[in-house]
Amino acid sequence: MEEAFKKSALSVEAPTERPSEYFAKYVFNREKMFRYLPSEVFIRLSEAMDNGAPLDRQTADVVAEGMRKWATELGVTHYTHWFQPLTEGTAEKHDAFVEHDGKGGMIEEFSGKLLVQQEPDASSFPSGGIRNTFEARGYSAWDPSSPVFVVDDTLCIPTVFIAYTGESLDYKAPLLKSLSALYKAATEVALYFYSDVKKVRTYLGWEQEYFLVDEGLYAARPDLLMTGRTLMGHEASKNQQLDDHYFGSIPARVVSFMKDLEIQALELGIPVKTRHNEAAPNQFELAPIYEECNLAVDHNMLLMSLMKKVARKHGFRVLLHEKPFKGVNGSGKHNNWSLGTDTGIMLMAPGRTSEDNLRFITFIVNTLMAVYRHNGLLKASIMSATNVHRLGAQEAPPAIISSFLGTQLTRVLDHLEQSTDEALVSMEGKHGLKLDIPQIPELLIDNTDRNRTSPFAFTGNRFEFRAVGSEANCACALIALNSAMAEQLMSFKAEVDAFMYEGLPKEKAIVSVLRKYIAISKPIRFDGNGYSDEWRKEALRRGLDCETCCPLIFDNYLSESSIRMFERTGVLSRKELEARNEVKWDTYTKKIQIEARVLGDMVMNHIIPVATEYQSRLAQNVNRMQHIFPAEKAKQLNRQNLKLIEEMAESTLFISERVEQMVEARRVANRIENEREKALAYHDTVAPMFEEIREHVDRLELVVDDQMWTLPKYRELLFVR
Repeated sequence: MEEAFKKSALSVEAPTERPSEYFAKYVFNREKMFRYLPSEVFIRLSEAMDNGAPLDRQTADVVAEGMRKWATELGVTHYTHWFQPLTEGTAEKHDAFVEHDGKGGMIEEFSGKLLVQQEPDASSFPSGGIRNTFEARGYSAWDPSSPVFVVDDTLCIPTVFIAYTGESLDYKAPLLKSLSALYKAATEVALYFYSDVKKVRTYLGWEQEYFLVDEGLYAARPDLLMTGRTLMGHEASKNQQLDDHYFGSIPARVVSFMKDLEIQALELGIPVKTRHNEAAPNQFELAPIYEECNLAVDHNMLLMSLMKKVARKHGFRVLLHEKPFKGVNGSGKHNNWSLGTDTGIMLMAPGRTSEDNLRFITFIVNTLMAVYRHNGLLKASIMSATNVHRLGAQEAPPAIISSFLGTQLTRVLDHLEQSTDEALVSMEGKHGLKLDIPQIPELLIDNTDRNRTSPFAFTGNRFEFRAVGSEANCACALIALNSAMAEQLMSFKAEVDAFMYEGLPKEKAIVSVLRKYIAISKPIRFDGNGYSDEWRKEALRRGLDCETCCPLIFDNYLSESSIRMFERTGVLSRKELEARNEVKWDTYTKKIQIEARVLGDMVMNHIIPVATEYQSRLAQNVNRMQHIFPAEKAKQLNRQNLKLIEEMAESTLFISERVEQMVEARRVANRIENEREKALAYHDTVAPMFEEIREHVDRLELVVDDQMWTLPKYRELLFVR
């Protein structure tokens, strides 16, 4: 039976066509729209997708009927509004394409009203107090900029999710607002350099890291099942110390899973491209070609759901927790973020002319300013009860936001800051141009090394936000980043325009503001080792946010600078920010609470009974030895067993007492009504006991008879067979 399973798991039935032929097979993309919609409706829908033009109800009816016709040809019977509530996952409620025909029968129907808007129950989703249980009404509204797609027998319609009173209850609504704000601000700045630019788009390329664990072993670990990570477990003798797994040959079972996943992802329009072994055993990475930011976020959420389904088909479970195993690399989701114009210019890519490079430096420096001004907020946007275990460990960047630029770009900024207008006018660049603007040297893509300890690194034509966690919704970090950048570009344009109003030429006005910004944002630039103790001290001296307490880090969302920024850009109101922080504190508390309960149950039901049983066996052995050998000889032979019995007794006593203390600390914390104070109580009094208990459990794992130990060990969990 086992051989039959292995054989079937290795034989993925790949389509006979090339990927380009089945790509987006289950997506109602422009090609499908053109085929299933009248030409005038196709044009109106394209305008709505590209420029946010409103759709009238009549047009929506025609679009809905075209979607239904296409979907039913694929065997689809239901539809759902697919949205992203504040749970880090997705939500959906399925309805069938059926209505009464008025004659006692049914007809298949799908109207524009059902496409554009629905009313899911809002009371059971996290809302941070915006909605009460007796105020259940919430609305989901179609997002035309992200195409609908088919999963199994259901047509999935990407939507925003808002309260009856208008506040956002999801990630997509504020993400779209942040993209709109950034598009407007970036376009106005881009027009300083290119008069034909009509729109600036934000692009995202995420890199999804994950672990695979054999499903049978996963089921035997209550901690993995309930929390996504191992709350106990001693390191294996061999893990990643030889660096032999990184970029190594992919195991056959994993390749089979990857092929199946890639085929299904491509059919759903997710442009997956890269796959490889990551640094830790059983850790892997998948990355797509970059896409427009909103679509990329939707595709990442869809992919994480798809990964879980495909993994089970191949006898695996996917672990997206940022730190499922102690002592080896955790998993992140690097977000490669960039800006580009509708004319094909990448605004963060170096150019060959002085004007291009001034544009390049303009957007680089403004990004640094945005990150500097809101470094605490950006840290809060990636922080969670799970990601806190990863940050600063192994390859993950530290929980201090800084930006790596590399030697050449650093020299350019330093040169621009320190030079004078007179000197710059006479400078000659590589093209021998003499302009009344700084002659910025020609820069080549990938002109620097990489710094894997940097949370926000420049990597050639984009910034890589490396601190985002594996299981997070990318939108959370990008809402903060996009909004901060939009506000910064608005401020930059206001200052440049003020100089120009006073009569200063445009180029000199831009350079004057950039010089000031380079000096102000210098504390955020760091090219050294982010893991070092020296950097932590230096970062504190520079005034960067060095807080490590997760609940306190969330306070950055409610700082006056953050509220002012979000309200100025129109992304989130004070009320919405306060509500989201309530959700963040509550989620943190519940994550720690669940881990505490699981840890306590495992200790009392698995560890203590096994350790006690093994102690009894050792004691019986000691007793027998005393009857067989003379007293002095028996004492000598029993020395090791007596030592083990004593050490195990001390560990089991310590564990039992700590679990009791942990339960009591939970009881005390649970009586606190304020969500922030409750989260702090869990952080300060409950969470610290986890490692204390684990240390003693892991000691017991090393000495208890392997055949008696009930939990799969790291040496079994971390290596695919």
